[in-house]
Amino acid sequence: MACDAEFDTSCVSMLNETLSGGGGGGGAHGGNVTDARPNILLEKWVVSIVFTVIYVLGVVGNGTLLLILARHKNMRNVPNIFILSLAVGDLLVILICVPFTSVVYITDYWSFGESVCKLLETSKDISIGVSIFTLIALSADRFFAIANPMRKLNSSMNGRRATRCTLLIVVFIWLMAAVFALPAATLSFLDEKTNPNRTKIVLVCYPYPRDTIFGESYPKMMVLFKFLIYYAIPLSIIACFYTSMARHLLISTRNMPGEISGQVRQIRARKKVAKTVLAFVVLFAICFFPQHVFMLWFYFYPDAPMHYDDVAHYSRVVAFCLSFLNSCINPVALYCVSGTFRKYYDRYLFCCCRRGRYVSHGSKKNSQYTFKKRQSESALLPTQIYTSCRNDPIVETTLSTIVINGIDSKPQHV
Repeated sequence: MACDAEFDTSCVSMLNETLSGGGGGGGAHGGNVTDARPNILLEKWVVSIVFTVIYVLGVVGNGTLLLILARHKNMRNVPNIFILSLAVGDLLVILICVPFTSVVYITDYWSFGESVCKLLETSKDISIGVSIFTLIALSADRFFAIANPMRKLNSSMNGRRATRCTLLIVVFIWLMAAVFALPAATLSFLDEKTNPNRTKIVLVCYPYPRDTIFGESYPKMMVLFKFLIYYAIPLSIIACFYTSMARHLLISTRNMPGEISGQVRQIRARKKVAKTVLAFVVLFAICFFPQHVFMLWFYFYPDAPMHYDDVAHYSRVVAFCLSFLNSCINPVALYCVSGTFRKYYDRYLFCCCRRGRYVSHGSKKNSQYTFKKRQSESALLPTQIYTSCRNDPIVETTLSTIVINGIDSKPQHV
């Protein structure tokens, strides 16, 4: 019997059974093959260490991100609300799936009951759906912000209405992800298997029952369904958005009048946000591509269990870890590509302040920078504010309010 996609906790037990020659029962595959894992004990410890790093990094990174957005109102804009949704979805996997999966990887059997089995399978499907659907929403938001900046500006003037609309989209995303997770919530069950040593019967959490109306075809259908809904189709839609975005930027760069400098700066700021979203998308695609490739091969290639050798197994282990790594990598990417978030992360995690940052004192009614003249120089220079770790950070000028035709636009804090 084969494994589930993405975060299946029964995967190790299923492969143990297949490798030990006990895979002749139900499911997609059966047959006897030789054990391809002589270093299983070392592998378990290595994977356990990787899971520990993922857990700590995910909790700290995503938890700090939630703290930043909760404590600082100036960070609550449309892109960051979507990023908040991503962080909550990642924490769902980190807090629920990672601990149980790491234990199952070591023990090779499920010992937490059927209710926890259903909870885990449902949580991982919801998290996957929230992540990819939110990335679609973020890509669409960035496309409309760049393709029609004045319309985006007018819609952002009423901040409360824009926030309510974004929150409704987020709620819809979570509801849609929950609907797609219903098969896991209702059909996941505990299956009895012989352990690799053939000494006793053990339980495994398995999401694909045999008594559905689709019979033996149900696992294949679900693997293909998840590949299309959680990977291929969403990434194709995102690719269309970014292709159109790039085309529009090329055209607008050629035709934009030189005197509209404010609009040029606004587009540059939004391009930075678009690059951040693109980083999230690329990381998602890289992390889940090996897992989907393995699952499609294992379920749709008739002789896959017979060809499950060392290369296939360690490829599966790498894919298994990469799929979890996606839940903790977004805060790292955000720290690398966003100067604003980097400053907040430094304050909360490292208690260090980056001196010499140019900052803006612009208010809602006044977006002009504060200047002071140095005694030794005649030029006017932006005021440099040195904040302590105890004080709230100040918004950087690179993402400050920009005046377009006399109208203040809302900053993009990414």
